[in-house]
Amino acid sequence: MAEFPLDPMLSKMIAASDKYKCSDEIISIAAMLSVGNSIFYRPKDKQVHAENARMNFHVGNVGDHIALLKVYSSWKETNFSTQWCYENYIQVRSMKRARDIRDQLEGLLERVEIELTSNDNDSEAIKKAITSGFFPHSAKLQKNGSYRTVKHPQTVNVHPSSGLAQVLPRWVFYHGLVLTTKEYMRQVTELKPEWLVEIAPHYYQLKDVEASQRKCVAEVAVYHTGYCLPLYCETKEIHPWTLTNTVR
Repeated sequence: MAEFPLDPMLSKMIAASDKYKCSDEIISIAAMLSVGNSIFYRPKDKQVHAENARMNFHVGNVGDHIALLKVYSSWKETNFSTQWCYENYIQVRSMKRARDIRDQLEGLLERVEIELTSNDNDSEAIKKAITSGFFPHSAKLQKNGSYRTVKHPQTVNVHPSSGLAQVLPRWVFYHGLVLTTKEYMRQVTELKPEWLVEIAPHYYQLKDVEASQRKCVAEVAVYHTGYCLPLYCETKEIHPWTLTNTVR
């Protein structure tokens, strides 16, 4: 993993992509994450149009990581069109930087003997590869609408800019945290709790998952009796990193 000049969690994610045969998709996601939160923009006079364009990449509640992959893949299909970026309210310079970073990562894959393989029809494999790097960043939904991190418990919320902000899955992983009025999760994707024990048995035990699941089931049961509010959830924030500042 030392071959990758990235955050260790991103490096682990890329290394795990070899197992799940999705290294092509994972390096695109890593490159998009590396440019931080500067992908989309919202002109004051076209905020509704810009928001609709952004949410088009979140159709199906795919999660923020897969949405970023869809942005990059769609741009690539247009032969990296500048006009396409304008039409979708996407920052051209950010996309060019992501492309440069991805090109570097693709070159590094060969150095560490990871084959460039695509598995774009298996979103679960892609999510498992991401979870392999970011398993410490897991959180579960609480009955008050916030989330609680599984290890080293703290209360966090899904950032309003997340595509899952109105969906609130029971379990999520996130890229990073940002503190404003609350502690928010940035770049959030739904996960299955059993993945945590499967992927990181050295970090999670069955009791970590089972205890949380029993509590969640109990809360749902109480809700259906009419004595509790519905479940909601929240997310965390990204810590950007940089491989290059070169823009083509």
